[in-house]
Amino acid sequence: MRAKRDLSGLGIKLAALACVLFGACSVGWAADARPPNMVFIFADDLGWGDVGFNGRTEWSTPHLDRLARQGTVFRRWYTAAVVCAPSRAALLTGKYTIHCGVTANNDDLPRSEVTIAEALKPLGYTTALIGKWHHGRPRPGETDYVHPMDQGFDEFFGYTNARHAWEHFPKQLWDGRQMKPVSGYAATLLTDRAIDFVTRNRDRPFFLYLAHIIPHLYIEAPQEDVALFRGKFPERDPTRPFNATYAAMISCLDREAGRLLKALDDLQLADNTIVIFTSDHGATFEAGNQGAAWFHDSNGPFRGHKRNLWEGGIRVPGVVRWPGRVPAGKVSDEIVHMTDVFPTLLAAAGGKPDPAWNVDGVNLLPCWMGLAPAPERTLFWEWRSEGYHQLAAMRGNLKLVRIGNNRPELFDVMNDPAERRSVHGAHPQVLQQLERELQAWLNTETEASKEGKAR
Repeated sequence: MRAKRDLSGLGIKLAALACVLFGACSVGWAADARPPNMVFIFADDLGWGDVGFNGRTEWSTPHLDRLARQGTVFRRWYTAAVVCAPSRAALLTGKYTIHCGVTANNDDLPRSEVTIAEALKPLGYTTALIGKWHHGRPRPGETDYVHPMDQGFDEFFGYTNARHAWEHFPKQLWDGRQMKPVSGYAATLLTDRAIDFVTRNRDRPFFLYLAHIIPHLYIEAPQEDVALFRGKFPERDPTRPFNATYAAMISCLDREAGRLLKALDDLQLADNTIVIFTSDHGATFEAGNQGAAWFHDSNGPFRGHKRNLWEGGIRVPGVVRWPGRVPAGKVSDEIVHMTDVFPTLLAAAGGKPDPAWNVDGVNLLPCWMGLAPAPERTLFWEWRSEGYHQLAAMRGNLKLVRIGNNRPELFDVMNDPAERRSVHGAHPQVLQQLERELQAWLNTETEASKEGKAR
């Protein structure tokens, strides 16, 4: 059996090498071979510095740290947006916010968009979304919201409404197309259903999108978990220990991730399962967080937070594990963008995006497998909603940031991760080039995305 696994891994590596040498975009599978399972664990408002594998010491994340040791940590993993709905839409479609119709937090994903779940189903995958499906409001001419089971997911258990997804002790959750009563801590309820899903589908390839709501507000955790941290941190009000509760929430997230990873081990699925762990964007310092992420410097060492385009808002924890394929114990500075997940997972499944889908992300499978660097390219971000007007473009280590009508700044985010010192004077040509590329990118915005900002 071990020899079979080793040969299978060799075949996949050779196929990925072909991607590098000959431009092939996907891994081919023999008729009797099984493509990998896929588990995508998504945190909500989790900062880059909130996990042990990125240096957190005030609390431990042993299960996520173990995942990191078994896979590759990507220190430059970037989300596509700085609030929930656009970041999720970009992940699911592989497209920038200005191309997928979701630029504002109250935008609903258009029915015409193809999701990763829809792309995987013709390849034999059973799919599930467990957790947060963030919708806003219907677009003009539409009378109802888009349900995840209308966008390629065979199963759904969790939240549809964003405001409802603040509740960590929900009284009811959607189960398929029906709302049903529940009791308990949300992270545990979601993980229970995730374990049930992988158990029931262990004999076929599956895609599990587990979208937790930790540590998104409210700041709530089971009292027994809060008790482990009570008194360890200063609190504005000791009767409402939000700093301790925040630590407890992330410990709960780690524990629940560990339960799911153990289930994969127990079911002997781990060797053929791609596991990705990341966050929708950086931690928030806004009022609903009760100052906890600010106190814990959750986005450190970066500047900024949710709802802005400095590194603290867009650089997030990133781990990929695929035993025998993705190198174990590796820390990479290759740049990964959230839109890359769609084409990369599709390649691992033996497919590639239809050109008609206009996917913006690129297949990084050879990069994830350590066979080639990520392609050199310019990446873009925008946040022009809720009164904000922020734009960013990055190529390599140099990142342009434009806030409102202020003069653009240029930062070397590797040597100055806090973005304190603009280097525009030393690199005027780079600044000009990035400004030209950014404007050209903005000119490609679709009508559907323009509608979101107009409302």
